[in-house]
Amino acid sequence: MADRRLQVFYTVAKQLSFTKAAEILFMTQPAVTFQVKQLEEHFNTRLFERSHSKITLTPAGRLAMEYAERILSLTAEMETRLTEMTGEVGGTLMIGASTTIAEYMLPRMLGDFKARYPQVQARLTVANSETVESKVADHTLDIGLIEAPSHHPSLKSEVCCEDELVLICSAQHELSKLSSVSAEKLAVQPYISREAGSGTREVVDDYFKRAGISPDDLNIAMELGSPEAIKGAVEAGLGIAIVSRVTILKEVKLGDLVAVPLEPRLIRPLSVVYATEKFRSKLLQSFLDFTTAALK
Repeated sequence: MADRRLQVFYTVAKQLSFTKAAEILFMTQPAVTFQVKQLEEHFNTRLFERSHSKITLTPAGRLAMEYAERILSLTAEMETRLTEMTGEVGGTLMIGASTTIAEYMLPRMLGDFKARYPQVQARLTVANSETVESKVADHTLDIGLIEAPSHHPSLKSEVCCEDELVLICSAQHELSKLSSVSAEKLAVQPYISREAGSGTREVVDDYFKRAGISPDDLNIAMELGSPEAIKGAVEAGLGIAIVSRVTILKEVKLGDLVAVPLEPRLIRPLSVVYATEKFRSKLLQSFLDFTTAALK
């Protein structure tokens, strides 16, 4: 039985979607369906119950998924160990990163890592912290970089650096002249928030809670899914926001936005997460070491 067929089945089983599996595997949906059909013919049993709107695993499918996960994990470990016997660090590294880290911190670092380890193929998935955690936990990703503390029991979390969050507003805003601003002053302003599941959203919500302000009582003007969208809305005068300082260096320099420190200051740890039971290859350890050193 080909590993590829097993990989296709496992991806469909994890996603419970032929369409999503095809996107992840860079295949057409008919090709994915064909591979699963061949596997079902090989075992002479149905692995999925199909309806017009969804698919579910049959009892045989659930059993096959358990074995597929173990087989694929052992295969990957074998390939990694054999590669490492040559003394080279190489292979594919599946990295996940939350939006702020992926857009403003990782690009140069990945370039430097590739220069040091040219045999490594890094693949980056960008999502909010919650999604990155979930994908690392189910082994879709090897490692993740997130903006909030990890809450997943099966993941190991290591702080790699600190990041300061600040208020941003337009240059014409009444708060732009202040040297610092409290949570109480922010609570009455039209506020532009990140979406639920964002690491930044979680940290900011906690900040307001510590000040005795419920996030539900904020004057939320809108919720947006990326730092770029938030910066655009703030520049347009639609409200204020709290963002990572590293995301607004250019806009502050150009005078498009004003950054005001919070009082007390809001410093958050950025963390690297990986599965505790996953074999830690030389490649994974090299990336962990490199990331921690580069981001400090």
